Amino acid sequence: MANVLGAAPIRVLIVEDNRDICANIAAYFEKHSYVMDFAYDGVSAMHLALTNPFDVIVLDLMLPRMDGLSFCQKLRTDADVDTPVLMLTARDTLDDKLKGFAAGADDYLVKPFELQELHARLQALYKRSHGKTDNLLKVGELTLNKSTLQVHRAGQRVDLNPAGMKLLQRLMEQAPSVVTRDALETLLWADEPPDGDALRSHMYKLRQAIDKPFDSPLIHTVHRIGYRISEDA
Repeated sequence: MANVLGAAPIRVLIVEDNRDICANIAAYFEKHSYVMDFAYDGVSAMHLALTNPFDVIVLDLMLPRMDGLSFCQKLRTDADVDTPVLMLTARDTLDDKLKGFAAGADDYLVKPFELQELHARLQALYKRSHGKTDNLLKVGELTLNKSTLQVHRAGQRVDLNPAGMKLLQRLMEQAPSVVTRDALETLLWADEPPDGDALRSHMYKLRQAIDKPFDSPLIHTVHRIGYRISEDA
């Protein structure tokens, strides 16, 4: 399966001393045709980063031999390498995040994290670093222009309310991956979701607009987990 950007595979350096986390990342990203190298300490990571052309570096903060902050600082100031860095850490205070950005990190993801979110953030860093600002999302015959907020399927315009537009954009941005119910509820209501299953109602309305007038459904329910949008059932 090609990566969703439709270009050459994204080459990623994963710097993480937890082998289980590395295995989970590897299993997930292999499905999206990422090319991955792994380092389990900061010194080995630095050698790989200086001798290989990576598109993105995923960097744990707590590492043996050289911690993530030191690695990032040396990469930026001593080696003058501008490869985008996504920092992973269990520390979630504002001060910790500011230190990470000050050291040269481009993004920050707190453990534990969803692999779908890691995937989406890596794609965003890759696009930004390669000057890709594509505003058109496409899944099969369905398109969404993020600039004009116009949706078309099979050449027919589809009108959505603001909540439906938010849900569709998130699903298409992460297609064909599953987006969890929690992630979609947070997207719509932050930390204050309404009583009852309001998300189900919004998804029903979205399906009525996107799928009902056409021969095959694009929006699929993943039981007890969330939703995905794909040409494949």
